[in-house]
Amino acid sequence: MAFAPMGPEASFFEVLDRHRESLLAALRRGGGEPPGGGSRLASSSEVLASIENIIQDIITSLARNEAPAFMIENRSSWENIKFEDSVGLQMASHCTTRKIKSDSPKSVQKFALILKILSMIYKLVQSNTYATKRDIYYTDSQLFGNQTVVDNIINDISCMLKVSRRSLHILSTSKGLIAGNLRYIEEDGTKVNCTCGATAVAVPSNIQGIWNLVTDAKFILIVEKDATFQRLLDDNFCNKMSPCIMITGKGVPDLNTRLLVKKLWDTFHIPVFTLVDADPHGIEIMFIYKYGSMSMAFEAHHLTVPAIRWLGLLPSDLKRLNVPKDSLIPLTKSDQMKLDSILRRPYVTCQPFWRKEMEIMADSKMKAEIQALTFLSSDYLSRVYLPNKLKFGGWI
Repeated sequence: MAFAPMGPEASFFEVLDRHRESLLAALRRGGGEPPGGGSRLASSSEVLASIENIIQDIITSLARNEAPAFMIENRSSWENIKFEDSVGLQMASHCTTRKIKSDSPKSVQKFALILKILSMIYKLVQSNTYATKRDIYYTDSQLFGNQTVVDNIINDISCMLKVSRRSLHILSTSKGLIAGNLRYIEEDGTKVNCTCGATAVAVPSNIQGIWNLVTDAKFILIVEKDATFQRLLDDNFCNKMSPCIMITGKGVPDLNTRLLVKKLWDTFHIPVFTLVDADPHGIEIMFIYKYGSMSMAFEAHHLTVPAIRWLGLLPSDLKRLNVPKDSLIPLTKSDQMKLDSILRRPYVTCQPFWRKEMEIMADSKMKAEIQALTFLSSDYLSRVYLPNKLKFGGWI
């Protein structure tokens, strides 16, 4: 045994254990994990050859006295997205594309920036070194203008080459945190112990490089907001519910936090739950962990965990717990538009219980933050709400 659990008696986890058995049975029926598709971990020689082919095409165009152009799949249209319940949102096999021309005033700058970053990636892969997106931005911050320009171009290149960002030797700076019953070794040999204390461990920036992961955890809890995560740490939730793992992406999750959740699921196949605000923003974040996002659909097989369940805060819980109206917040026009947009997405049809919760929110025209539970008691979330949900199967 990797750790000495200090949490509830074994009987507490009976429903959780049955849930895990049902997840494992579903995996066996489906023949295990779905086969990888879309982007993949390509070898350095493959990435170099792909970039060389692109440069050769540019030279060929110039030799023909034609203006070179990049053809990039359109990642901002639902028409280019297909959905499978076992994987999530993926790029369709026949996508509409956009042409980044070198002779068009509208796109010539983007063409040049793509070429510049391709050159940087080539040098990184060739020398077997790594850089963060931030490093790339600061090589010429005036030229790039802002970090978002760099981020979008890197995603376009990853999609164009059909390889993961990791294969491009580009790392993201992590903002997520992890705590609980988990140990692992980082690529450089550093041993990391995430055992709960007053502070959590930062999600590593190279998820593919961590190895020898060890846990006895019965479940993983993804917490939407850092403030809620810190409150659970302060309440000693990890130890009271031991063995478990807690993760937060501090809002919309960064790539590394999503990669870590995926790696933990692929390695241990233990139940994964989300704790988000009962509002459209929280629900969208939960769907990103579960089924992915449109902008990163080309990396779906490395990022999504369709087995994720919604633990709380459910809109139906607000009525069940008699949360007073003055603890609720009216939906704004922006909230209602976001909720309507989510309800129209392809993955909602296969989640009727989630749809029902969203309809309850839409009908009530009210939302609530997790902190609304403090009207019952300051530690109600960690002392009553979550333990009862976990013990009696209060997830959907």
